[in-house]
Amino acid sequence: MRFTPTPEQQQLGDMVQRFLGDQYAFETRRKILESAEGFSREVWSKLAELGLLGLHVSEEHGGMAPAVVETLLCCTAMGKAMLLEPYVSSAILGTVLIRELGSAEQRDELLPAMAAGEKIAVPALQEPGARFDLRSIATAARRKGADWTLSGRKAVVAHAPAADLLLVSARTSEEAGRVSVFALPRDAPGVSLAPYRTLDGACAADVTLEGARGALLGPEGGALAAIDTARDVGIAATCADAAGALQAALDTTVAYTKMRKQFGVPIATFQALRHRMADMLMHVEQARSMSYLAAVRAAEPAGPERRKALAAAKVVIGNACRFVGQQAVQLHGGMGVTDETAVSHLFRRLTALEMQLGDTAHHLEQFIAVSAQEGT
Repeated sequence: MRFTPTPEQQQLGDMVQRFLGDQYAFETRRKILESAEGFSREVWSKLAELGLLGLHVSEEHGGMAPAVVETLLCCTAMGKAMLLEPYVSSAILGTVLIRELGSAEQRDELLPAMAAGEKIAVPALQEPGARFDLRSIATAARRKGADWTLSGRKAVVAHAPAADLLLVSARTSEEAGRVSVFALPRDAPGVSLAPYRTLDGACAADVTLEGARGALLGPEGGALAAIDTARDVGIAATCADAAGALQAALDTTVAYTKMRKQFGVPIATFQALRHRMADMLMHVEQARSMSYLAAVRAAEPAGPERRKALAAAKVVIGNACRFVGQQAVQLHGGMGVTDETAVSHLFRRLTALEMQLGDTAHHLEQFIAVSAQEGT
């Protein structure tokens, strides 16, 4: 598809790339990765100062929404840098959920604080055994006077240890489709976290809720459409993130093969290796094109075309993550698996992105299912 950002949009994307190039070099990222928190609050504050945390915050609350192209360009730059901060979790997924569901008072309270980097809110939507199906929910919410109490478990909640708020999906009745989202403090009574690091080193946790009190976002039982919207916007951001990481993996591989010598010549001159890098380039270009498609479709109204396009993008990009990541490591040889080289981190990042918000097999099933429904 043809895609041409405006000069202003391109300036924003270039500015983000320069900022991350200066402030988020590989060795700097390694130190952040090894820190106790696993991300930098200083970098998070600087992202807020640049206005990047408000791309999905409405203008009335100090943001830029809708900022489709801007999000694409920013996430692509962040993918190249392998950003560890909770950008997709909070600035995109969490922000969209609050924007779509919150009352006027909740939006006034939360969105400006999130855009300013003062508050981090991440979704807790996935459950053990659900296999990426965000509608498969066992967590229950019950009204107790004026309050709601939640009981259940959530799995692989990205950046939960860093969050101020968890946005938890729960069933408010046994009736099909009656799903709500609740905001509750991460350290609230009845909330317990089992924190760990994911494959790429990002912080995450499994969350157990035992009678935890939460504040209802939006109408009771009416959250599914907003969850679908947040998921699709998050998938588009993940695709852009992956496109950036894929380009970085290709660039570092090409640079290494030009430097590494065998038989007195750079290995980049070997025809077989040049063919493999050409194949990598084709996957990178296809992934970039599909990230554009995902960004545009995610901004459209809900429907089968949006779902098919995003599923297709995730499949193509997921295949590219696997192919390019594996080729990059193999072309680096033994250096490709050492912690001191960027390519090993990029490989882990690409592997994690392939699974984020649904792996390749899941989205292929989604594409087939939607296509079959259209054909009936």
